[in-house]
Amino acid sequence: MSTSVRVPYIRRALWQLGWTAFLAFFGAVYEHFGHGVYSPFMIYAFALPLSLGALPWCALALKPRRAVCEGAARLWDSGVLTLAVGSVFRGVLDIFGTTNRLVAVYPAAGAVLLLTGALWWIRSGKPAHIDAERSAKHNI
Repeated sequence: MSTSVRVPYIRRALWQLGWTAFLAFFGAVYEHFGHGVYSPFMIYAFALPLSLGALPWCALALKPRRAVCEGAARLWDSGVLTLAVGSVFRGVLDIFGTTNRLVAVYPAAGAVLLLTGALWWIRSGKPAHIDAERSAKHNI
């Protein structure tokens, strides 16, 4: 399999690893200044972009079977980050000692984005080698 097929997957995996590192650092700093109050939503917010973002993109980079559909990939990444932001928001509210009914919107919106992205990718799937040939022909 050519390298041009793997590049989009690797780029997206690195992007998600960047978000993972940022959320881990943000959670650590926020917990440090939380005066002994902790929230599992804040502590483990980094796990969402790691498990739903970086690991699947790395797995696809190792063995690409289908070409990346840009729209589907953006929906998937948006769903992952929506879930992560919702987790951070819930963690902030837990640490602050309050609640908000809008917290329920984040998991629902994230799930819809993930599901839509996955279905779009499955329905538009071309074998990865076809996309690589198109990219090489058009110098993308």
